Parts: sequence; C-alpha cells; structure tokens
Amino acid sequence: MLVAGSMIGSGIFIVSADITRQTGSAGWLLFVWFITGFMTLTAALSYGELSAMFPKAGGQYIYLKEAYNPLISFLYGWSFFTVIQTATIAAVGVAFAKFTAYLFPSFSEDLVIVDIGFVQISPAQLLSIAVIVLLTYINTRGVSHAKWVQTIITLAKILSLTLLIVFGLASLKPAIWQANWLGGATWNLQHLNVDGSVETYTHMAAFGAIAAAMVGSIFSSDSWHSVAFIAGEVKNPQRNVGLSLALGTILVTLLYLLTNLMYTGVLTLPEMAAAEKDRVAVTASHVIFGHAGTAIIALMIMVSTFGCNNGLIMAGARVYYSMAKEGVFFKKVGTLNQQAVPAVALWLQAIIASLWCLSGRYGDLLDMISFVVVLFYMLTIIGIFILRKKRPTIPRPYKAFGYPVLPIIYIVMGISFCVLLMIYKPQYTWPGLMITLAGIPVYYVIAKKQITT
Repeated sequence: MLVAGSMIGSGIFIVSADITRQTGSAGWLLFVWFITGFMTLTAALSYGELSAMFPKAGGQYIYLKEAYNPLISFLYGWSFFTVIQTATIAAVGVAFAKFTAYLFPSFSEDLVIVDIGFVQISPAQLLSIAVIVLLTYINTRGVSHAKWVQTIITLAKILSLTLLIVFGLASLKPAIWQANWLGGATWNLQHLNVDGSVETYTHMAAFGAIAAAMVGSIFSSDSWHSVAFIAGEVKNPQRNVGLSLALGTILVTLLYLLTNLMYTGVLTLPEMAAAEKDRVAVTASHVIFGHAGTAIIALMIMVSTFGCNNGLIMAGARVYYSMAKEGVFFKKVGTLNQQAVPAVALWLQAIIASLWCLSGRYGDLLDMISFVVVLFYMLTIIGIFILRKKRPTIPRPYKAFGYPVLPIIYIVMGISFCVLLMIYKPQYTWPGLMITLAGIPVYYVIAKKQITT
C-alpha cells in the first residue's frame, strides 16, 4: 500500500496533457508511459537486492553510503531534503489544491490574496500548505495512525482509478479510437499545440521531446522506493521490502497504461492537449459520466493526492533521521518522540515543503525533481555492481533480476534522459544540479565540525 500509494498521486490525472503536446500521437503517448514503467520496474527489481542486504531504515541513503562513501550519500540526503522529497510533497500538495479549486473556485491558483512583489500567494498555495501540516501532524502520532490512513486511502484510490478505467473503456467512442490509433499519424512524433496545429521535430529535437515528455511520467511513477526508507519498521524486511517494490510497481504501471489507453478512447489528441489547466482526467470524466462526472473525478483526485502525500511524508523523514544519527544533519532530527517516530524530522520537512509550495507552479517543480531523481537512481543502481565486487560475501537473500543486463539498460536510459533534459530544458535542470552540488561545501563544514567536537 505504501509503494502504490506513494506512486499514485496527481501525475496520472494531469501530465498526459503535456506528454500529448510533446509527442503529438497516441502511439508515442503510450510508449512514453511504457518506457517509464520499464525503467521503474527495472529499478525496483534492482533495489530489491540492496534492500535485502541492508534491511534498515534509510533506504537509498544507506545504499549509497555502503557502495560509495559518506559524501555521496550525504549529497543524496541533501538533495532529498532540499529538492527531491520536499518539492515532490509540495507538487502533490499543489495538485490537491488544483482539483479542490475545481469544486470550490475560491481556492483557485489564479487568485492572489497576498502580493509582496517578489512573490504572490494564492489560496491554492495556502491550502496545499495546510494539507502538508495536517498530514505531518497525523504522522507524528505514530506509524500505526499513518498506516491506517495510508491503507484506506490507497485502497480507495486504486478502486476509483480502476472504475474510471472500466467505465472509460466501456464508453469508448469508435470514431475517436479510430482517429487516434488507426490513422496514419499514430506513430508520428510531433509537437501538438493547444490550438490543434502541429510542428515537426528535427532528429535531435525529437529525442529531446521524448525526454521532456518523460518528465511527467517519471514524476508520476516516482516514490516507489518509499517503503525502503522505513525498512527498520517493516516485519521481515529481507523478504517484504523487495516483494513490496516488485508488486507495487507492477500494479501501478498496469493502471497507468490502462488509464492512458482509456484517455485515447474517449478524447481526441487535441482535446487532451488543450485540457483546462492540464486536468485531462476531468475532461475525460465529463465525457464518461456527464457533468456530474467532473465533480466525481475531482473528489477522487483529492483523495488520491491526500493519500500520496501521506506516504511521502511518512517515508521522507526517515532519511533525515538516518543522517542525523550518523552526525551529518541537525542533531535534534535524530531523535524520536513518545510515539517512536522522528517528529522533528517530520516538522522540518513540512517547513521546506511549504516553502516550495510558495516558490512555483506544478510543472516547474516536476522538471527540477525528475532530473535529480533519475541522477541518484542511476548512481544507486551502479552501486549494485560496485558492491558485488566490494562486498561479495555479504548475504544477498534476493539478487537483482536480470543482472547485469537490465541494470545496464536502466543506466544507459537514465544517462540519456538526464543529458537530453540538460540540453532541452536547462532552465530547471541546471538549478536542480546546482542545489545538489551546493551540498558539497555543506558536507565539509559539517565534517569539520564533527572533528572539532
């Protein structure tokens, strides 16, 4: 439930609009989601080996430390704290507010209630912060409270998404399906503008367009590794963490592919590309259920994003807790409250995520997050090769499926994705890289302080 619940958030209901604009065809739309699913499952199956080797709280942070050195693991923890997890929590919070505003327009992101020149604050931003604070409080009350919230909400949104797929496929319109899938443009990679016009890509720009399209799908498929962060609180982690990763990613990948197949059966590509505020699921639900359907889907997505953020908030604080216990983060973050959860880490995470809520819009956050996320996924998977040479005798209850072929394929695809984003979307990828590298001097300042004390 934590793996699936952390993955299914806001993306599947929004990002297909931008992917459609970037690819301009039904075939490439599904291909982008398929490639992302393949990468996600490959990474999850690889992480299973690491989680079985090091079954304790901290997840990816611990894996990087064991494979490389404390600096690399700190840079991941630093990036996780400053960008990856906190900005993801913010993006999902902003999406919650975006769909709340559909039902209650007074929460619109287009309204401004505070204008102090360099930043404008909307009701949507304040609502997203309020949700983050509420879920943080729930998580400080103990894992059992958060677990039941996660389980109930995840079951509700999986059921809701499944019903949307079923009713959508039952409402499939033959004329639209034929236009999207049986016409000559099914595999024409082109840019589809909001007004319905198209632009062709040069050869290299086509690769850049695929990378740009994958930003949304990678974000939507991220956070699958959240269960590894709380491995120390999972029963029989050597078996259950790897199993959770595999089952959760397979389930969500299938749901995502079917959802996008459903979109192409009820909406034309121009309708998907021009969906108001990219709320393509709302546009599809209007076709499937009529006017009442838009309210149903908006409510469903509110539940989905609420549950997603609960999983993200629960898992994220465990990384900062692990860092603090090792003396490379604020000492107070490494303490537990009476409910045996890292409350200080949770509240510090909430503060940074709230600042991200005020900093920018949904799409801007996605670009920055996806680049940094894939960068560290690659380093972690390379770590499997390093550890097989460096620590060959350590028990491996589970070994990476398809090793070494599948991990190598992931690394090649990840490098291609990151390089193309740096070339074709530099305005957000370079800042993400700079924030990561800014952790280097921070690490040495902390290391020096540790030596002197």
